Amino acid sequence: MINIFFIAALIVMFAALGVVITGVISMAKGGAFNEKYGNRLMQARIMLQGLALALLALAYFTSQA
Repeated sequence: MINIFFIAALIVMFAALGVVITGVISMAKGGAFNEKYGNRLMQARIMLQGLALALLALAYFTSQA
């Protein structure tokens, strides 16, 4: 049975992928958007990746029952 934490982890992983792609594209283009949001995008990536790891750990531990 698929765990709700696993589904949430997949959603967060795809969100992190979207942030990474947006950050890389804005970094390649440069300009005002990158100067304003570049650091925030990378901070969001770190937080989303940490959340994904936590959700995967919860999915693992709740599936052991």
